[in-house]
Amino acid sequence: MLLSEVRTFGQQLAGNSFPPTKGAGSQVLLLAIDLVTLSCVAGGGGFQSSSSIPCLTRRLTCFITQKSDSNSDNFTFLIMRLALSMADKRSGVQVVPEEGPSEPPNESDQVPNHSFSVQKEVEEKVDELTLDGPLGNPQPPLTIASIWKKKELPVQTDPPSIPVIELFPSGEFPEGEVQQYKDDNLWRTSSEEKRELERLEKPIYNSIRQAAEVHRQVRKYIRQILKPGILMIDLCETLENTVRKLISENGLQAGIAFPTGCSLNWVAAHWTPNSGDKTVLQYDDVMKLDFGTHIDGRIVDCAFTVAFNPMFDPLLEASREATNTGIKEAGIDVRLCDVGAAIQEVMESHEVEINGKVYQVKSIRNLNGHSIGSYQIHAGKSVPIVKGGEQTKMEEGEFYAIETFGSTGKGYVREDLECSHYMKNFDVGHIPLRLPRAKQLLATINKNFSTLAFCRRYLDRVGETKYLMALKNLCDAGIVQPYPPLCDIKGSYVSQFEHTILLRPTCKEVVSRGEDY
Repeated sequence: MLLSEVRTFGQQLAGNSFPPTKGAGSQVLLLAIDLVTLSCVAGGGGFQSSSSIPCLTRRLTCFITQKSDSNSDNFTFLIMRLALSMADKRSGVQVVPEEGPSEPPNESDQVPNHSFSVQKEVEEKVDELTLDGPLGNPQPPLTIASIWKKKELPVQTDPPSIPVIELFPSGEFPEGEVQQYKDDNLWRTSSEEKRELERLEKPIYNSIRQAAEVHRQVRKYIRQILKPGILMIDLCETLENTVRKLISENGLQAGIAFPTGCSLNWVAAHWTPNSGDKTVLQYDDVMKLDFGTHIDGRIVDCAFTVAFNPMFDPLLEASREATNTGIKEAGIDVRLCDVGAAIQEVMESHEVEINGKVYQVKSIRNLNGHSIGSYQIHAGKSVPIVKGGEQTKMEEGEFYAIETFGSTGKGYVREDLECSHYMKNFDVGHIPLRLPRAKQLLATINKNFSTLAFCRRYLDRVGETKYLMALKNLCDAGIVQPYPPLCDIKGSYVSQFEHTILLRPTCKEVVSRGEDY
């Protein structure tokens, strides 16, 4: 088989299964395909084989010793190692070289002295990557699936139970939706200085992307099990336990960022069932499902609304479009008030007919989006959803939760119902406590939640009992802040959608964006 035929044959075997590579990585991958193909056909019988295998082996080994080149991706590297292993085991065959003058030795064919350590590593580690079957015997048709069948990445189970870190063994998690800045910030896209700033922040970006991937997978599963008749407490515990599995919960390094909000109908936010609650989700309910994940304190705050009755679809669409408008308008040096004005204009252009009565959808004027800090869900800046807000500007590197609430009521919320959400104040100093029980509870809060929000169910879960008096003492002392449910007028309906965005130096990333919304 001629080398030109080998390359054609190898590319046909690869088909569309190889992931695309760029630059030097693509050239290395083609070289690896050549060597894999030659090795396979050499042991497959019925082919004349090639003495070019040693030559290709030397070239490929050189590439491996220079793998620090950022253009060579992990997939290519594994294929190269596979190729070397196969060539080593099938190298005893002869060749029919291509006609024409032979090429003089190429410096790139020379193997550096330290390549022998690389070859030793290959011999030790790539056996599991080679094709099945005794060497020298005919092999089944070669496909990329057969090459990788012993190295396939795990696929998420149903229900999900595999931590996302195992689904992405490279440790690199998918970025969210990227949007370009508008107007005066277009130059950032091509600025080398800004790109370098992004490279420096890559570990932080990767942490929040991991948290976002957990959020996407959990909400995909929860949408499958949501149905009228489910106990709200069962819904929350199923969701939270799934988060704990997928995020590999580890104290304050990885876990749930705040209690699962599942506010119903006229309750806009901050409601989750306390232990023993018997509330059941009904067909005509409008539920806001708001939950958060975090890795190393980098929080993803993301919410959506569920309604089984299609009568409420226009209400859901209003807040979905308003949130997307807020995301589109957000950016470096953008004034927060301008984002709010754009959101209100879109939100209040919608109407919804409920039981024969038409309502204009209103933005809830005393609810806002917010900036997000490390271990701090509300980092100080508020993103209004009506016009007339602050003139403060968004800044490079900031994280924001862009969330909107559309209501058929007054468009104004007040605190009501039994409190379930609490959070230790972020900048609280030392405050002396007289009650030993309050000191003990504070130690539990510091250990398990720090400045992340928690609820009573979470205290129950870590073994706290009879803590209500101590919790009240911490609230009265200003150490812990209660967050009661926020409600519009009874009988109204509220919808919510929310995403977390990152104002990168070169672009805007909607880290929590998924196929669903």
